[in-house]
Amino acid sequence: MVSEEKIPVHVTIIMDGNGRWARQRGEERLFGHNEGRESVRACVEYAVEKGIRYLSLFAFSEENWNRPRAEVEGLMHLMLKAIMDETPLFHKNGIRFRVLGDMSRLSKELRAQIDDCMTQTETYERLTLVIFLSYSGKWDIVQAANRFMKENPGKELDAGALEKYLATAGIPDPDLLIRTSGEERLSNYMLWQTAYTEFYFTDVLWPDFRKTEFQYALDAFSKRERRFGKI
Repeated sequence: MVSEEKIPVHVTIIMDGNGRWARQRGEERLFGHNEGRESVRACVEYAVEKGIRYLSLFAFSEENWNRPRAEVEGLMHLMLKAIMDETPLFHKNGIRFRVLGDMSRLSKELRAQIDDCMTQTETYERLTLVIFLSYSGKWDIVQAANRFMKENPGKELDAGALEKYLATAGIPDPDLLIRTSGEERLSNYMLWQTAYTEFYFTDVLWPDFRKTEFQYALDAFSKRERRFGKI
């Protein structure tokens, strides 16, 4: 532990390594995805405990639609089941639930469950849990620019205006980004919003990432000096 802990307002996590975790155990990839749910629950609970206001998780990228159909369908089923199972936890802990991404590609059943959970929890303020589903950073910037031009014909687009049309409008930019499994790249995730985010990479595979590993990342963040381009 560090002597003075600085708690980030917004922590975002690229949850990576489920497939490798499963292969190491001779199991199918979905086995790893399912086990990763336990890590999600642990991190949500720890975020509440630490007083983090926003926790966002990169669950499924636009590019992930290109994976084998059986895996995609399995992941969507897991997402649907997870929302249904975890809604009582959101009520108990005052967690606001949000999903951001291209909802047009999701099934009607999943969209309906997402909308219902978001409506049920929209007044909670203890923690906002954001799930990025069918999302990519490039898609976000393009859709924001298109929406701006459609609603403001002839007007010039600037950074401040664009931010109001991003999927994350109203959500503070991440202070800390964590990526598991040893990979060290953004993978087309929140390209605009992470301009001054602190990055933390760990070799731990996502199903093994629990409260202890989360604390290691928070300790590393506490040691960083954030200058935002200043001296």
